[in-house]
Amino acid sequence: MSNSRINMNNVEAVSNSLTSKSLKVCVIGIGRIGLPTALSFAKSGLETIGVDINESLVQNINSGKFPLKDEPGYDKIFDDVIKNKKFSATTNIEKAVPNSDLVLLSLPTPMDENNVPDYSALRTVGMKLSEVLSPNSLVIVESTIEPGFIEDEMVSLISKSDRLKINDNFFIGVCPENANPGEILHDFTNLPRLVGGINQNITQIIKSIYNFVFNVELVEMPNCKTANAVKLTTNVFRDINIAYISELALMFEKLGIDTNIVLEAAKKKYNFQVHYPGSGVGGPCLPINSYQLLNTARRTNSNLSIIESGRKINEKMPEHVINLTLDGFQECNQNIKEATILILGISYKPNVKDIQLTPAEIIIKKLQELGVTVCIYDPYFKDVDVFGIKSEKNLDDIIPNVDAAIIVTGHDEFKKLELSKFSQMKNKILIDTRGIIEPNSAKNENLIFRGLGRG
Repeated sequence: MSNSRINMNNVEAVSNSLTSKSLKVCVIGIGRIGLPTALSFAKSGLETIGVDINESLVQNINSGKFPLKDEPGYDKIFDDVIKNKKFSATTNIEKAVPNSDLVLLSLPTPMDENNVPDYSALRTVGMKLSEVLSPNSLVIVESTIEPGFIEDEMVSLISKSDRLKINDNFFIGVCPENANPGEILHDFTNLPRLVGGINQNITQIIKSIYNFVFNVELVEMPNCKTANAVKLTTNVFRDINIAYISELALMFEKLGIDTNIVLEAAKKKYNFQVHYPGSGVGGPCLPINSYQLLNTARRTNSNLSIIESGRKINEKMPEHVINLTLDGFQECNQNIKEATILILGISYKPNVKDIQLTPAEIIIKKLQELGVTVCIYDPYFKDVDVFGIKSEKNLDDIIPNVDAAIIVTGHDEFKKLELSKFSQMKNKILIDTRGIIEPNSAKNENLIFRGLGRG
């Protein structure tokens, strides 16, 4: 094991290493966020290595195959840094970490079946760092974590071997990732970032590093836990507000009020921030972030009833989609049992290839429990096995063979569809959970239409 060549607690030494581009970087976890992060560091001229337990991912990267086709701009950066030998990947953390001055952690923080945050990946890597991290290195955690996790757990894990001591010969801080899947290059180069270090000196050093790589506004936090609290506050704000609008949409349906019209008018008020209803909130962030704060509330004997209520509302929305579908079948006097229904879109959000915690999975399972044969079409998941179903290659081929269609994800492709296409369905039942279809237009096509929140 070689010692880190740069004292990452020394502002001048770090500054000189950036100027000379001699700072060596290791990014542990090179998935949706970690890979663009690693590529950004490599693009700045810093020698960067990515570490991941996914052997096929590592092999593809080293073979020059870019895995994130839905992240515009990073394909070219990937090609450039691979060609210039500024970036490579490995599964060997024991080799990569000791030769690095800066170690970034971009690891998943999912939740278990009981909605308890799962930090096992961070804990495992923390214990490994206690064995292989070179003295005087700097660790920056980009993963979204609960306030206090760094101070209460991560420092102890890295110090476990008694080889490293915080603020003596290893240093730690956070810079929570702040990017929207599908728009990461734009967000990395435009959106402000939060910076918090184990001490003020480390905060300044992290700022200098991220200024060198990203050149965006860096908001200095007093410590790590405050930075993580801000990250969770912003994300959970969205989860709560989506729940608020979704709950209103359920009432507006009964009143014959179109939620889309309400929101378009509400947007004109200067202090209203618009959120939209839908079939549920998925992805690796919002649902988990809410449960992270709820977990913190349990630990601190606090009460976060608004967040808890918001989660319950968002988790009930797939059931409402089923009710809308049943209502459509009832209108045409058809039994949903043994019907064939097409799910349009399984990604948790538009225009990305990602099905983490997608509400589509719940909707599919509930339909299957009703005896429905489910078909799937998603432009990002063509002709593959997903949720136990072989997805369709061509939308035109499947539509005449189904009784109904449910738009679950608002992909751009679906916004461009001619409504007349749905008239080819056997029972002409169309359910729109994303506000894409105009109700009057659907009526003009003689469709049996149900729009979530459309009155």
